[in-house]
Amino acid sequence: MTISSPFIRRPVGTLLLTIGVALAGIAAFFHLPVAPLPQVDIPTVMVQASLPGASPATMASTVASPLERHLGTIAGVTEMTSRSSMGSAQVVLQFDMNRDIDGAARDVQAAINASRADLPTTLKTNPTYRKANPADAPIMIMALTSKTRAPHEIYDAVSNIVQQKLLQVQGVGNVELGGGALPAVRIEVDPTLLTQAGISLEDVRTALQASSANRPRGVIEGLDIKDGGKSWQIYAGHAAVKAVDFAPMIVGWHNGAPIRLSDVASVQDGPEDTRTMGLFNGQKSVSIIVTRQPGANIVETVDALKAQIGPLQEQLPSDIKLSLAMDRTTTIRASLHEVEITLLISTLLVIIVVSLFLQSWRATVIPASAVIVSLLGTLGVMYLSGFLLDNLSLMALTVATGFVVDDAIVVVENIARHVEDGMRPFEAALKGAREVGFTVLSISVSLVAVFVPLIFMQGLVGRLFREFALTMTAAVAISLVASLTVTPMLASRLLAAHHPEDGNPEDNALFRATRRFFDWLQARYARGLDWALHHRGPVLLSLLGAVILNGFLIGVAPKGFFPNQDTGALNGGLRADQSISFTAMKQKLTQIEHIVRSDPAVETVVAFSGGSRAGGGFLFATLKPRGERPPRR
Repeated sequence: MTISSPFIRRPVGTLLLTIGVALAGIAAFFHLPVAPLPQVDIPTVMVQASLPGASPATMASTVASPLERHLGTIAGVTEMTSRSSMGSAQVVLQFDMNRDIDGAARDVQAAINASRADLPTTLKTNPTYRKANPADAPIMIMALTSKTRAPHEIYDAVSNIVQQKLLQVQGVGNVELGGGALPAVRIEVDPTLLTQAGISLEDVRTALQASSANRPRGVIEGLDIKDGGKSWQIYAGHAAVKAVDFAPMIVGWHNGAPIRLSDVASVQDGPEDTRTMGLFNGQKSVSIIVTRQPGANIVETVDALKAQIGPLQEQLPSDIKLSLAMDRTTTIRASLHEVEITLLISTLLVIIVVSLFLQSWRATVIPASAVIVSLLGTLGVMYLSGFLLDNLSLMALTVATGFVVDDAIVVVENIARHVEDGMRPFEAALKGAREVGFTVLSISVSLVAVFVPLIFMQGLVGRLFREFALTMTAAVAISLVASLTVTPMLASRLLAAHHPEDGNPEDNALFRATRRFFDWLQARYARGLDWALHHRGPVLLSLLGAVILNGFLIGVAPKGFFPNQDTGALNGGLRADQSISFTAMKQKLTQIEHIVRSDPAVETVVAFSGGSRAGGGFLFATLKPRGERPPRR
C-alpha cells in the first residue's frame, strides 16, 4: 500500500480534489495584489522639530544634536540622518529589517521625552514623529490648473473636495497637495508709518485679533421692565476673511483721528505660505500626490483613482482642470504582461517538448495536467501566504515550469514502460508509482534544498528573494503531491493497453520525423561520449578551463542591485545651499523644468517645492511610449 494507491483506486475523488485546487488557484489569481516587487517595509521613523526664526546652525546645535544623542541609544538603529533648515530640524531613523515598527516608534517617543530637558526652553512644543516607508513611492500624480485662478485660489476651491474623495478610494493611503496653500490675508506693516502714527506692532496685533475673533461685539440691555427687560447681543455681520475686510480696520488713534490698517500697512490677498510653487507642463498648478496603503493592489487602486477623475472634474469649478500627470502602473502593467506571456509560452513549450519525446498525445495530457495544477495550486499558496503578484513571483512560476514537469515525466515514463511490457494500465499505474515514489521524493527534496538558503537570507535582498524562494518551494512541493496522486490516476485511465501487433495508433508524420531526429542525435551523442572516454585528459582540462573562465567572468561582469530598465518615468530632486532664497530656488526649479520639458521624448513634467516638502525642489517626468520617442543620437 503506497500513497498513490488510494488515489488510483478512487479516480472521481482524485479528480474532484484536483479541480478544487485548480479553481482555488484561479480565484487566487484574480485576488492577488499586484506590484512591481515584493512588499518590503523598511522600518523608518521621522522626527520633526520646529523653532520659528532659528537659523540652520542654531537648529543643528541646539535641537538636532540633543535629539541625535538620545535617539542614537535606541536598539536596532542601522542609520540615522539629520537635516536642519531655517526654523526646522528633521532626524530620520532607519531600523533593522526585523525590528517591529510599532515598538521602534514607542522607543522613539521615549527618547524624545528624555531629550526634552536638553532642548531649548523656547521650543514650545515637543518634537513629533511619524512612521514612514521610504520605499513607497507615489502611485499617481494629478495636477490642478486654471487660466483664471492663482494656485492658492485653486487650493482653497478644491482641497476639501479632492482629498476627501480620493482618500475614500480603496487602497489609497495618503493624498498630499503640493505647490499650493490655503488663502490668507497678508499684511506687511511699514515701521516708519507706525512710528509717525505713534502706534506699536502690539496695537496692530491686538486690533487684528479682536477683529478676527468670532464673538459678540457687545450687549444692549433694556432697563424698562415694562418693555420686557430684554437683552440683545451685538454680532458682526461676518468675520473678516478678505483684504477688503481688514483694510479699513481702525488700529489706533492719532491726534483724535482714526488710523486705519491701510494707512500703515499693505493689505493683500495671498497664500498662507508664500514659499510654495507648482508647475505642470510649464503652467502654475497644484499637484495631487497619491500613495497607496501597504499591501494594496496598485493596479486596482490606480484604476479606481482614474474612475474618480471624471466625477471629480464635474464637482470642480468650470475654470479648474484636473489632469493625470503620472501613472506609475504603466510600466508595471507592461512588465507583468510580458512575464505572464513568457509564463504561458514556457508552459506550452514544455508540453510540446514532452509530447515529442513521449510520442503520444494521451501521455502528454498527463504531465501537462500536472504542470497546470501545480502552477495554479502555487497561486493559491501565494494568496494564503500574503504574497504579491510581482515580477519576482511570476519569474519563480516561470522557472518552476521546467521543474514541476520532471516528477510527472518520471512517473509517466515508468508506468508507460510497464504498459509496453503488456501490463494493464491500472496495474501498471500501481506498480510504476510504487517503484519511483522515493525517486520522485528525492528529486523534489534536492530542488527545495537549492532554495532554502534564499529563504533565510537577511537584509533587503533577502526580503526581496524570500518570496521568490518560497514560491519555488511551494511549486515543487505541490508538483510532488500531484505526481504521486493525480498523475498515476490519469495514467491508469488515459494510457491504452499496448498490443505490439497493432503498432502505435497515435503514430503520425510529426512523430516519425522527430523520432528520426532523436535517433540521429543519440548516435552523435554516443560517438561524442566514446571520444570523451578515450581522451580524459583534454576533457578534464576543458572542465578546469571552464571553471577558471567562469570565475574570471564573474569578477569582470558589471554588478548592480537590479538591472537597468526603461520605466518611462524620471524622478528628480533639487538641493541648494541653506542660504538660498525661495525666489532663487523657484527660478532654478522653473529653469530645470523647462529644460526637461523641452526634450522631445518627455510627455509631462510636474515640479513643485515648498509646503510639507520644503527644503528643495521635486520633479516627476513621464516619457512618451518608446515607439513615439525620437531616435537616440
